[in-house]
Amino acid sequence: MIDWTIIAETLPAFLRGVQVTLILLVISVSTGLLLSIPLSVARASRNPWLRTPVWLYTYVIRGTPLLVQLFIIYYGLPQFDALRESALWPLFRSPWFCAWLAFTLNTTAYTTEMFAGAIRATPAGEIEAARAMGLTPLQVFRDVFWPGAWRRALPQYGNEVVQMMHATALASTVTIVEILRVAKDVYTNYLVVPESFGTAAVLYLALTILLTQGFRRLERHYLRHLRPSESATPLPTGKVHIADA
Repeated sequence: MIDWTIIAETLPAFLRGVQVTLILLVISVSTGLLLSIPLSVARASRNPWLRTPVWLYTYVIRGTPLLVQLFIIYYGLPQFDALRESALWPLFRSPWFCAWLAFTLNTTAYTTEMFAGAIRATPAGEIEAARAMGLTPLQVFRDVFWPGAWRRALPQYGNEVVQMMHATALASTVTIVEILRVAKDVYTNYLVVPESFGTAAVLYLALTILLTQGFRRLERHYLRHLRPSESATPLPTGKVHIADA
């Protein structure tokens, strides 16, 4: 039996955890999106001096677990005296900064690869047409490369944002009180699983549904040109009668 009294008592704490989770998600994916735009251009470049460092960064980040990256930043870097004695120490001493940095580096790597692949998939004819119109390289990127890359990468990017929302649960390992940390505290205090981790699961599911529906709306908006026009005249499906000559 589920003790609804416990759920009612702990719901305010869970809602504060939801707020922390959303703040972590928004600041991480927003920064990651901004950083991934120039990095994806460099990753898709034919210049090895631009492409190789970005490839190395995305390869390392995508090849190691996010939890390990978070531990290295929060627990590993402070082991160096140079960092503790530098002006950056107040930042790296903060669990919020370390969580934001780890999440941002992680989502930037995945988003960069998504957008780089979408940029490489841009039809050559579109580029040639834009150049023939006399557009500058910046205008070609702004009006041709990026809009097309955004539309092609949007479904994948939506999945990345949902995965990052789930990954915010790792922030509990560096003392940030988000949804999972609240669930752990409730379990410690009451020793009940449905009321603690069950509530957390329901909240994560609700956030997943909201994010998924939001990105579906974006996909319908940006990919509406791929849907058949409602005003198009349907083809005849009955028998065709050929008139007598």
